[in-house]
Formats: sequence, C-alpha cells, structure tokens
Amino acid sequence: MLNKSFICGFPPILCDRPKVLILGTMPSVQSLQNQFYYAHPRNAFWPIIAHLSGLSLNNESDKRQACELLGIMVWDVLASCQRSGSLDSAIKQPQANDFVTCFQSYPSIEAIFFNGQSAAKLFKQQVVAKGFLPKHLHWCTLPSTSPANARLKISDKLLIWEEKIRPFL
Repeated sequence: MLNKSFICGFPPILCDRPKVLILGTMPSVQSLQNQFYYAHPRNAFWPIIAHLSGLSLNNESDKRQACELLGIMVWDVLASCQRSGSLDSAIKQPQANDFVTCFQSYPSIEAIFFNGQSAAKLFKQQVVAKGFLPKHLHWCTLPSTSPANARLKISDKLLIWEEKIRPFL
C-alpha cells in the first residue's frame, strides 16, 4: 500500500529553446489537485510571468504561451518525495529530477532561478553535490512566490524577480 504522503511532481513546462530554467521544490497540494504549476490563487508566480511577458494569463494555455515567449522552462527540483501538506519543511525522502538529461537536452539554458531558498538548498544537495551542474550556468535564488512567504508583498517579489531575470530574457 502506498503512503498517502508520497507525491510525484509534474513534467516541465517546455519551450523550444529555453534560456531560463525556473525551479521550485515540489507542487503544492492545490497544484497537485489542479495538475498544474503554481495553482494557489495567492501564489505570485503567474502574476510575475504575466508582468514579464505583457500577456494576460487566463488559463493553462496562456501560461504555457508566456513561458514560450519568454524562453522560460518551469520545473521542480524534485521528481518525488514524501510530504504532508504543502510546506517545503515537511519534505522527506527527496528524489531529484533528471538534470543530467535536462542540461544535455537543453544546452540553450543560460541561467537557473530558484523559486525560494528551499529549492536552492535541495538543488545543491540533490544535484550540485553529485556534480550534475554545467559550469557555464548562472544561478540565483529568488524570493519564494508562495503565499507562505508573507514577509514580502507581491509587488516587492515582482520587482526582485524582474531585476534578476530580465537580463536573461
């Protein structure tokens, strides 16, 4: 019998020649229910992407189109883990996605942006520590877009994200 807290992530949101890879940790409970990234209505991720792209993002197709326009690939560090609820602090038994194949398949990626400190920490533990990071990549940890990160307003998150990502778009 499977443990009910064992969860698997999503395949990446791909574009033809991604320049930027944005990595979260693992989809939230709401995202898992909706079967799409950053589905919580108070998550700032899609409003930030809407601002960067200049598009209205009313549905999944619009969100994919914005990522394609910007050259952004969206994925998570983890392929699977055990977790109750949505908090990154509850993650147990993390298993990373296949970044060796990712970087081989998409040599156009110039930069990795982590959606929060937990994503960066897990990437360092699960990927960098095993030597799976191409040397040429720029990487940067951004404030989490999660509503659980309430220390910053959405407008502040948007400004920080835009300042860091815009040069790579």
